[in-house]
Amino acid sequence: MNVIIIEDEKPAARRLGRMLNELGIQASAMLHSVEESLNWFQQNEHPDLIFLDIQLSDGLSFEIFEEVDVKSAIIFTTAYDEYALKAFKLNSIDYLLKPIDEDELKVAVDKFKSHQTKESEIQVNIDDIRRLLINPIDRKYKKRLTIKIGQHIKIIHVDEIECFYSENKATYIYTKSNRSYLIDHSLENWQDQLDPEHFYRVNRTFIIHINAIKDIISYTNSRLKLLLHSYNELEIIVSRERVKDFKNWIDR
Repeated sequence: MNVIIIEDEKPAARRLGRMLNELGIQASAMLHSVEESLNWFQQNEHPDLIFLDIQLSDGLSFEIFEEVDVKSAIIFTTAYDEYALKAFKLNSIDYLLKPIDEDELKVAVDKFKSHQTKESEIQVNIDDIRRLLINPIDRKYKKRLTIKIGQHIKIIHVDEIECFYSENKATYIYTKSNRSYLIDHSLENWQDQLDPEHFYRVNRTFIIHINAIKDIISYTNSRLKLLLHSYNELEIIVSRERVKDFKNWIDR
């Protein structure tokens, strides 16, 4: 079976690759962006199966299908919430919710082996899911969070937050009042709970609020440097792979 992985988080791609190896499947390629995937499909025979993340570093993975007539079955790997996942269930497309569970991975692979999805069905389902994810009706995002400070519990509204950031394997928020607070869970977990109209993950370390941006400066290697109104402890650099998508985000 010829399998490839399209996933922008390289540690997640490597972990999925190891899990597939344990099932006797060797991924022939690991791709990390829309651009890299387009180049790969132009030069290689299409695989039997693609493990496909939805949000890549330079845009939605659906952009691949706008340029290439992909003739492969697809298992989505996604961090989208239950509302979005209804589309996968209704359209009989397999999906794996991150972090991927070994047993669920085996079930998805076995399902593919037992009845491979036809190409025409794949395209219809992708279009349906694209519409749902780009126009997520009634989707619920985090509006506030609570932080324990000694014996007290503080309520912070997300609009008070300039950025979420990770440092020394811990996750923090920085508020407009120039305060930093330690919070539970990883940036990956918070990314899916925040309204993408207001928050954007510029790199592996920072998720920033659109209203927190004070200045955007051209930086080395086609990157961008961000200055926020209050936060100024660490440099905030938009990685080169995310610059195009970041510009589209601020230009909505």
